[in-house]
Amino acid sequence: MITQHQILATTALAAGEPTASPSGRIATWAEVCADYYAAAAMYEQLSVLSDAELTRRGLSRATLARDTCVACDRCSQP
Repeated sequence: MITQHQILATTALAAGEPTASPSGRIATWAEVCADYYAAAAMYEQLSVLSDAELTRRGLSRATLARDTCVACDRCSQP
């Protein structure tokens, strides 16, 4: 039985697109895990601050989780 993953990989090869090696995918996965771990640690430290202190730092409790993820995401930074 052919899976969607196999079809997509075959399509990428036919189009001449480079495919990631298994070790490259594992390295990327490890980097993403490290980014989210760092974001969780940062969120844990910032979440105990008062709303006034968060505002002084330019943060909002409503968007704190998203802001910490963006700050720690290496893929979205130039």
